[in-house]
Amino acid sequence: MPDRRAFEAATDIAARSGAPAHDIALVLGSGWAAAADELGSPSFETSLDSIPHFTAPAVTGQVSRLRSLEVGGRRVLVFLGRTHLYEGQGIDAVTHAVRTAAACGVRSIILTNAAGSLRTDWTPGTAVLISDHLNLTGESPLTGPQFVSLTDAYSPRLRAAVRHHFPATPEGVYAQLRGPMYETPAEIRMLRTLGADLVGMSTALETITARAVGLEVLGISLVTNFAAGITGEALDHAEVLAAGQASAGRLGRMLTEILSTL
Repeated sequence: MPDRRAFEAATDIAARSGAPAHDIALVLGSGWAAAADELGSPSFETSLDSIPHFTAPAVTGQVSRLRSLEVGGRRVLVFLGRTHLYEGQGIDAVTHAVRTAAACGVRSIILTNAAGSLRTDWTPGTAVLISDHLNLTGESPLTGPQFVSLTDAYSPRLRAAVRHHFPATPEGVYAQLRGPMYETPAEIRMLRTLGADLVGMSTALETITARAVGLEVLGISLVTNFAAGITGEALDHAEVLAAGQASAGRLGRMLTEILSTL
């Protein structure tokens, strides 16, 4: 069923965009949408919910658009906005964009997100490559005997390509929790013990799906706040969006160079 829905969505995208296939997909999380404009003018753009089996994101501050454009000689499919597990639409809705990207011919996908930092040296505005993840949602996007290896879930090759151009970019382990509530200080201490450097409410389930359908994954987190208990301040979704907007130009230029060189 998920694969059939992805095929129907991909067929619609190909027909309406005039692009029979795409090379790379990019999913832009909270705070990243403004960076999309730095990539250039799309040759095709539409609302996500006009594509079969997509629904508009329910999160304030997330746009709901799909773009097709060329960057560095490659055809790129850009999802502005995503469905989160806490929205209650089911795990197939969470991973539909990834499956659709694969059905569009994509072989590499860049998954971005907004994350809380568990490290005091990663201040808001820092872009971090995801080296590994902790899936703490209690869910899996896979059913049946799909024994997918996640040893190199986040492509060492793609991370090395990014570090070649942006050598100062740090790497860290990302923990996905279900949300929508932010974590307690005690939960952050637990996550530190488990080895997490970043925490958020997306990406891990999408990465598992991407590896299952044969996509190479690059994950990038934008630190938008310190995690609970680090500064003593309350967490605020508006803070997440403001950090993304402040970093939009720099992130967009970074993505443009990454897309041009992968």
